Amino acid sequence: MLEGIFKYKPAFLLVALILTVFNSIAGFNHFNKIIVSKDGTGDFKTIQGAINSLPDSSSTPRYIFIKNGVYAEKIYIEKNNIVFEGQDREATIIIASIARDEWRCNHADDWGVATMNIGASDITLKNLTVTNNFGFEFATRTIYCASDTSSNKLKELRKDGHQMALRTIAGATRLSAINCHFRAFGGDTVSPWDVENGYWYFRDCIMEGGVDFYCPRGWAWAENCEFITLTGPAAIWHDGSKNADSKTILKNCKFNGYDGFMLGRYHRDAQFFLLDCVFSQKMSNKSIYLVPTSNKILWGKRIFFYNCHRENGNDFSWHADLLPEKIKSADITVEWLFKGKWNPQKN
Repeated sequence: MLEGIFKYKPAFLLVALILTVFNSIAGFNHFNKIIVSKDGTGDFKTIQGAINSLPDSSSTPRYIFIKNGVYAEKIYIEKNNIVFEGQDREATIIIASIARDEWRCNHADDWGVATMNIGASDITLKNLTVTNNFGFEFATRTIYCASDTSSNKLKELRKDGHQMALRTIAGATRLSAINCHFRAFGGDTVSPWDVENGYWYFRDCIMEGGVDFYCPRGWAWAENCEFITLTGPAAIWHDGSKNADSKTILKNCKFNGYDGFMLGRYHRDAQFFLLDCVFSQKMSNKSIYLVPTSNKILWGKRIFFYNCHRENGNDFSWHADLLPEKIKSADITVEWLFKGKWNPQKN
């Protein structure tokens, strides 16, 4: 019997080599992912527990696979190079209820203001729903607020106030979100904020909320995404005030919302590119606009459209094709946006 095994040893080695390479390419295999499951069948019952178990740093991605379930957690991510993958977008739900107005009464900054708080780089989110439930379950409430300017220090919370599902802090950059659903009723649902070094990539995502509910700072790419405006005077916003090259690009995206919802606005230097987008008939006849501001706008109005149309026709004149001189639509790619400094499509 042993003679037979040694006779075919080269074949066995070849098969073993092929399996090793396959597992390496697949990425998610039994040996290099942490499994989170509410029913106790995984390595951890909570997502935060899985994060806390990881070493502080790693030169390669760490993988956390999250089984279906509703995880009532406020998540803090302070460790770089982590991939979070849900089992199914609509059934893997991370949820918390936080009003930013209330949080800032007792905290000096926004660390902890969101359902998912990110203070690390090279973070990838896949197949997840992240919800800030405050506005959806709202009941009128007045709170004592130490930082309030009124004499009695009382503040009435608003259903449509700032409510963040995702918030990054300074120093966090290179965030990817693929096939995710970000939900809040109020403003700033998706807030990746680093105006100097922020690189953000969203693909096949749904985002919904109130004023400025998609509000990246720095360089941002959103492709095949759907934006749903529930309330407020604008859906999208951008801050590119630290670098004339920074921009937000939205490609093949859909925009919907309440009757008369408005597309976008800005009050700092910004640069918008919308390509191959579709606008609901409910959208107001108003382009992305500059809010009255004391900020000095250094680089002028930079709002560009290409091949964008309203559903069922009747396009507005302001979203007619217009791109910067010498730039063609085919030139506008992920590689062009990030100048080769980051490849978010590798995960």
